[in-house]
Amino acid sequence: MAYADDERAAVRPIKKLVEDDFLSRPGVVGVDLGEKTAGGRATGRLAIVVYVRRKGPAAQFAIPPEVLGVPTDVVEDTFWPHHTIASPEGVSGAERHESLAGGIGIGPSRAVRLVPPDVPEVDDYVVAGTLGALVTPRGRHIVMALTSFHVACVDDAWAVGDPMVHPSRVDGGHPVHDRVGALARAALSARVDAAAITLTTPRARAEVVGLGAVTGQARARVGDRVRKRGRTTAVTEGVVASTDAVITLDFGVGLGVRRLYDQIRIETPRFADHGDSGAVLLDDANRVVGLYCAGSPDRGFANPIGPVLDQLDVELITPGGCGTPTPAPGA
Repeated sequence: MAYADDERAAVRPIKKLVEDDFLSRPGVVGVDLGEKTAGGRATGRLAIVVYVRRKGPAAQFAIPPEVLGVPTDVVEDTFWPHHTIASPEGVSGAERHESLAGGIGIGPSRAVRLVPPDVPEVDDYVVAGTLGALVTPRGRHIVMALTSFHVACVDDAWAVGDPMVHPSRVDGGHPVHDRVGALARAALSARVDAAAITLTTPRARAEVVGLGAVTGQARARVGDRVRKRGRTTAVTEGVVASTDAVITLDFGVGLGVRRLYDQIRIETPRFADHGDSGAVLLDDANRVVGLYCAGSPDRGFANPIGPVLDQLDVELITPGGCGTPTPAPGA
């Protein structure tokens, strides 16, 4: 159910007042605004929704039934960063694109040493995610690819210049022969999980595979339909349920647990899955509204695109517009 902007605006300060307190409680992984349900039925009341790993008396007891007259609702779910990780021996072939565009697989050339509990056993692992869209540094004409921080950087050992490959090594890409660019910029902050890769190939298109040319950027609005094309689940669509989500994500070794505030929530079963991080969300006018980062089988989350572009100091490339694709120096 969509609520009027003024109703959300009235409840938002109350939610912000308690969100950090709720997130500090054991088992709480997210706080958002949404519709209150009771006995499995929607009540039509706007509530502070609290996501917990396991719903039960302890979790319910920790969350008051209402805050300053606003009801709360406890929902069981767990959220993961949606890159995918595999042992180099377990890679398999995947789609290969001669021209780079949004919606295709990408990942670091380097392998990453991971240990339990992040993985079943100690080993070197390779990572894959999705190339979202083409961007360019503001005031310059260098072609970059946008993706998620946890796809391109993975851990705290990342460095500017790290080579990136398509297909990803998870998908059978060669760590040298399939290099398409190098990590140039990255941001992991309170609202943004993003990275930009300078491309070293002139073969790039300012579009998303299967969805068409990117036309610009816009702010996500509750109730809007959005679509994405990801490396794993390809083209899916959903509806923006909120732009007020705060979620807790465990980024693993070296990065740890982080909170992302003011995230876009897509309330659509299997909107995305592991390997889809880095995909962009497009509205009906093919404007980018978000950068997908995490979720569960029932819902997904994305960074709002405005802060992503600002923190990376880049802008979207559109066909015939600013930053028309040209090869990077030395390409």
